[in-house]
Amino acid sequence: PAPPAMLFALPPPVGWSPVGMTRLVVGLGNPGPEYEGTRHNIGFAVLDRILADATDRHDGTLFRSARHLEGYHGPRAFRWARLAQPDAFLLRPETFMNRSGDVVLPVARFLLGSSSGPTPSADRSTVEGPVESAQGEEPAGPSLDLSRLMVVYDDLDLPLGRLRIRPHGGHGGQNGMRSILSRLGTDRFPRLRVGIGPAGTDAARHVLSRFSPSEEVEAEISIAEAAEAILDWLEKGDLEGCMTRYHSRWNRES
Repeated sequence: PAPPAMLFALPPPVGWSPVGMTRLVVGLGNPGPEYEGTRHNIGFAVLDRILADATDRHDGTLFRSARHLEGYHGPRAFRWARLAQPDAFLLRPETFMNRSGDVVLPVARFLLGSSSGPTPSADRSTVEGPVESAQGEEPAGPSLDLSRLMVVYDDLDLPLGRLRIRPHGGHGGQNGMRSILSRLGTDRFPRLRVGIGPAGTDAARHVLSRFSPSEEVEAEISIAEAAEAILDWLEKGDLEGCMTRYHSRWNRES
C-alpha cells in the first residue's frame, strides 16, 4: 500500500506556490446535495476517500473554495485540497458534469504550465468529437505536462467494482470526459475508470441513481481501491508500474 499522505494545514504555508505542482488529480461529479452518493459522483467520492485516508476526517470540510487559491484568476466553480506528501492538488469541478473541462483547462494551465517540461502529444486524431474551445479560449497547447494529470470518473461500461487505469483514450460517452478532452484538445493524459454497472435502457437515470443496499459494499471497496491506486501513483510517479501492480490485483480479485 502507498504510505500515508499528509495534508498541509489550511491555508497553505506562507510562500507556497502551486506552480510546478507534482500532480493534479481531478474527480468528476455534479454539485449539490441532490447528487451526493449517486453513481455519477463516484469521482468525488474517490477524492473524499483520499483525504479521509490522509487526515482521518470524513466530513469533506478540507476541500476549500476557489477564492482561497492564491494567484489563480480563472473560473471559480470548483473546490480543492492539497496533499503535501505526496505532493498533489485535488480538484472537484462544480460546473456540472458536461462543463467539467471549463474548469480543468484553466486549473491545469495554472498548476502544470511549464515552458520547459514534457509536452503532451500533438496528435489529436484519437480525440472523439470536435476539438473546440469555450469562452474564446484556445485548447491547452504544448506547454502543459499532462502526464501529471489524473482524472477519475464513473464508467457504466465496467461492472460494478471493476477499475481500470489507462494512460490515454477516448471519453467512452462520459460527458465530463467529453468536455475535458474537447477543452484540452488531446486525450493524452492518465485516467482511472470506476465501474458503476450497466445502465439497461436508461443511461441518464442510471448514472444519477444511488447504489442499492446490496451494491453499497462493492462500491465502497472500489472507491477505497481507487484511492489507494492514485496515492501509489502520486507517491511513485510511475504510471506503468501502478497499472501493473493494481491491474494484477484487481484481476485476481474479480
